[in-house]
Amino acid sequence: MATRTSRRAAKDEGDPVGAFMPGPRVTIAGAASGPLAGLTFGLKDLFDVAGHVSTFGNPDWARTHPPASITAPCVTMLVEAGASMVGKTKTVELAAGLTGENLWYGTPTNPVCPDRYPGGSSCGSAAGLAAGLFDFALGSDTAGSVRIPASYCGVFGIRPSWGAVNPCGVLPLGPSFDTVGWFARDAGVLRRVGEVLLPPGGEGALGPLLKVEEAWMNAAPAVANALTPALERLEARFGRAAQVEVAVEGLHTFFDAFRACNNEENLSALGPWVYGVKPKLSPTVQGRFDTAPHQPPAKTAWGRHVRAVAGARIRALLGGGGVLVFPTSPVPAPLLSSSTEEIMAVREQTIGVTSISGFSGAPEVTLPVARVDGAPVGLSLLAAPGRDRALLAFAQAAAETLGIGEPA
Repeated sequence: MATRTSRRAAKDEGDPVGAFMPGPRVTIAGAASGPLAGLTFGLKDLFDVAGHVSTFGNPDWARTHPPASITAPCVTMLVEAGASMVGKTKTVELAAGLTGENLWYGTPTNPVCPDRYPGGSSCGSAAGLAAGLFDFALGSDTAGSVRIPASYCGVFGIRPSWGAVNPCGVLPLGPSFDTVGWFARDAGVLRRVGEVLLPPGGEGALGPLLKVEEAWMNAAPAVANALTPALERLEARFGRAAQVEVAVEGLHTFFDAFRACNNEENLSALGPWVYGVKPKLSPTVQGRFDTAPHQPPAKTAWGRHVRAVAGARIRALLGGGGVLVFPTSPVPAPLLSSSTEEIMAVREQTIGVTSISGFSGAPEVTLPVARVDGAPVGLSLLAAPGRDRALLAFAQAAAETLGIGEPA
């Protein structure tokens, strides 16, 4: 059985988990006043900051791209609201991975369970937040890159509705799936950041809870058992959850369809650079770009069809204000000693569930509600597209009910 090795991140006194990018910190002071005054944040190293090169997790990308001329608008909005950026955080190479590994800059340590991966691709943002290095952090989420590291590291995270947060100045991977998301250690801060970044509207009551049957069955029994008491407490407050099925095609079909769609978009977004520059890539990422051009057009068309049909079904189910509830990840963070085969199995099992949001364009919040063998596992709440503000309010009420997170 093949085993995996990854270089652990170098650490210093100000960064005990290796969350920040090596070298001098890129910082931006926040405005003196505003709704986020006094808060600090970390920034995934695929967001533009004027005068600096985003590495995108790869030295050859950094070498072949100039410094940004402007700062990403979403970053500017946070700074103008009073938050100070205290450093750029590591990302998986080209944002393509769910474990948090980076062959070139080192893999951040999961501060909650150091023998396990931190999750990716927003690995540095999640690990640094869990370690208390900043108050919140920005990441991006294509196939789970905010939700999964949030679950693995035991923090709150949100993938907002697709297009809800301005993606300009954010390096792309799969543009029709890419979203700007964020992490916090409590639901109050998660919501305050949303009040700055999200467009107006979408408030109002949500309910009922809708238990996604196949996602609970897909989870490891220990994870489902650990999360069930939290679901029962939420039912006591918000009413009994109705059981629903959203992936009538099967979660494995969701994974295959996502992969087909994402292969096409990865080639469009990054293929010209990969094939033109011929950069040094990790074996996993290189493998993606070796195989993606050979995907049959019929497979791509099939993936788009599955996505369209499933997305319409999920949006219709949520139209009355329902909130899907399900395990964020089917398993806790994999052990660092996991084999390549074990990691691939986790990836397939995970992306089938994260595609529920990806296909529907709906917002999803993950709550850090339980642990399995000492490792955090998250519970997800998902509402209709455009109901982001309502979902954040619902998530804050849920966190209060469950007694989780730091005081806002």
